[in-house]
Order: sequence, then C-alpha cells, then structure tokens
Amino acid sequence: MEEGDRVNYWLFKSEPDVWSWDDQVAKGAAGEEWDGVRNYQARNFMREMKVGDLGFFYHSNKERAIVGIVEVSAEAHPDSTTDDPRWECVDIRAVEPLPRPVTLEMCKAEPRLAEMVLVKNSRLSVQPVRPEEWALICRMGGLEERRSAAARG
Repeated sequence: MEEGDRVNYWLFKSEPDVWSWDDQVAKGAAGEEWDGVRNYQARNFMREMKVGDLGFFYHSNKERAIVGIVEVSAEAHPDSTTDDPRWECVDIRAVEPLPRPVTLEMCKAEPRLAEMVLVKNSRLSVQPVRPEEWALICRMGGLEERRSAAARG
C-alpha cells in the first residue's frame, strides 16, 4: 500500500436525538453530509479526510458511547446548511454497528486510551483516532470476535 493510500481514523460525535446511528444507517450507501460543524479545529480535521477513511460514530449527551463505524464517502466540500464559505464538511456512510457499544467511561478506564482525544477533549465534535486506539476500541466493541467467528463458520 502506498503512503498516500493509508486509511486514517476519526470519531464523529452526534446527539442521538438530533442525528442518531439509526438515522445514519437509514441514509444507506449514499450517506449524508456531516454538516453543521462550527468549530475550526473540527472543520480542519474534516479537510484532512480522504474517501475511504473510517470513523467511529459516537452518541453524545446521555448515552456517551461509540455505537458504529462509518466511512468517509466524499471529501470536504461547502456545508450546504450555510452560505458562509468558511464552513465545510465531509459526507459519511454507515458501515457497521458495534456489537457492544463502547462507552466514554470504558475508554476513560482503559489506560491505553489515556491519550485519546475523546478522553482528553470529549467536547470536540470531530476528532482523530490513532490506529492503536482504533484497534483496541474495535476489540472492546466486539468486532474482532465477530469477524473471527465468521471466519471459522
């Protein structure tokens, strides 16, 4: 794999009563704009995203848990919810749910996630995830076990 082909990992936060995992899944393969972000750091992270990058879908507020995996389906473009050219967004599509949601408390209790942006700055709505954090959270959420069982089956 070429250096430019490397997949990066992200986390997208949404209040489930505003936009939930089920809403994202309902959009199907076409996906949906991750619009309405009005934070420069979060916008800049979206500008770094490439088609095929993966992200965790995180329910904020009461649930505070990673509930699914999404894929970037369109790179940064003007946010259709504003005429202000400063704001851009990406499109994402649902890939698969986590068999077991991974809560913020579980992340905070795991020493290997102590430096994760979610643990250190849980208010940022779009944030990077390091590859080792991604792998660990996938295991915590039951993805590796399910894939192993499917391979055996």
